Amino acid sequence: MKKLQLLVIALLLSNTFLSFGATVDTLQIPSSAMNKSYKAAIVLPNSYAKSKLNYPVLYLLHGAYGHFKDWLSSTPDKNVVKNLADQYNIIIVMPEGETFSFYLDSPVNKGSQFETYITTEVIQKIDQTYRTVNDKKGRIITGLSMGGHGALYLSARHPELFCAAGSMSGAVDMGSMLNPESADKVIKLMEPVFGPQGASQEVYASHAVLGMVDKMKANKLALIIDCGVDDFLIEPNRELHRRLVYSKVPHDYTERPGAHTWEYWENSLPYHVLFFSKILKNNGVAVK
Repeated sequence: MKKLQLLVIALLLSNTFLSFGATVDTLQIPSSAMNKSYKAAIVLPNSYAKSKLNYPVLYLLHGAYGHFKDWLSSTPDKNVVKNLADQYNIIIVMPEGETFSFYLDSPVNKGSQFETYITTEVIQKIDQTYRTVNDKKGRIITGLSMGGHGALYLSARHPELFCAAGSMSGAVDMGSMLNPESADKVIKLMEPVFGPQGASQEVYASHAVLGMVDKMKANKLALIIDCGVDDFLIEPNRELHRRLVYSKVPHDYTERPGAHTWEYWENSLPYHVLFFSKILKNNGVAVK
């Protein structure tokens, strides 16, 4: 009898544990701008199913060579994104950005229009599909490497969509990547965006976050930026920080031990979400 009671208790506890935790949707999001369709991963906090409230949304962008599921499959702790969604009661959307789009609208390739895709087609689809805070005060964006560039770039150009943005190890200056040792390789990778012959430094500069400090100042969005001290992108990030300080643009800037690795980004992401959670609370849209 005692063994039977213990078994019943164990089963009840097992069901309890299984009923908690964020869930992951995979959503097909078509793009009329590119005449194709891409998948996105959406993490819904556990509280979402039991609530009728509208939830704030974090758009979390992947890096170069990656795809939409990277944040769910590549971190050492595979539950880090889901745990953060539960902890802060936010929807986390991880859209596709292809391997080297930089989240730009390519001036030469109609098949690579990721600025339009993210800012109009993805956001619209998410707001139509889920109970979201359909307003900039409940929408935030961050990402790693190429995605860090994308988050700052898209938020700088579309301040009507976001209340805050972040960058982890951001590739904030494309021109600096074209050093003599790697220029041919980088131009090849950027071919879908800038064409097989690459572009002039002026074109790279016009699309680089490093040159958008004036826009960031005018937009007055909350910004959080960090980079590992052993990261090959540390110097462009330091330069962005210097320019923001010089222009008196409020921002949170941190350097931590670490390189261009998933271990670093897994450690960085919770700081970003904590930073964003305070802004969402101040905006009156945080779900308690």
